[in-house]
Amino acid sequence: MTLTTGSESEEPPVRRAVCPGSFDPVTNGHLDIIARASKLYDVVHVAVMINKSKKGLFTVEERMDLIRECTTEYGNVEVESFHGLLVDYCKERDIPAIVKGLRAVSDFDYELQMAQMNNGLSGVETLFVPTNPTYSFLSSSLVKEVATWGGDVSHLVPPVVDRALGERLTNS
Repeated sequence: MTLTTGSESEEPPVRRAVCPGSFDPVTNGHLDIIARASKLYDVVHVAVMINKSKKGLFTVEERMDLIRECTTEYGNVEVESFHGLLVDYCKERDIPAIVKGLRAVSDFDYELQMAQMNNGLSGVETLFVPTNPTYSFLSSSLVKEVATWGGDVSHLVPPVVDRALGERLTNS
């Protein structure tokens, strides 16, 4: 006769993390960080920030659709929007970790303060991932600026984002 303690049938906890940002638009640098996080965590939430005081090039819904299309191959990425404190988003979804990419030392200064504040408010940890050197200069703002002036950004964003940028900038 075998006695069970109940622990044998318990599933291991799901490891969750969030990659937050405005993603206006999502770049290859963003996708590199999301892809790397998806290998470390069971579920990666991509949280698209809603900032009503800023007029984005793409709506929040368009950004979410673009990210979904670009991350389908990972199979463990969930894309949502949020408004408010990131720690509240994490608490509501039982997410203990934030994953952030760091391009340079200047990113670290700001992100360290945010990480310490988030941890102090809620105990949520921040994992810093060094950006692939190929994308160390890359930002959504630079992509939009170059694309606005007709520059080729096809090597900086996925093809679906490059097409969406072309259509948006041609029609504005």
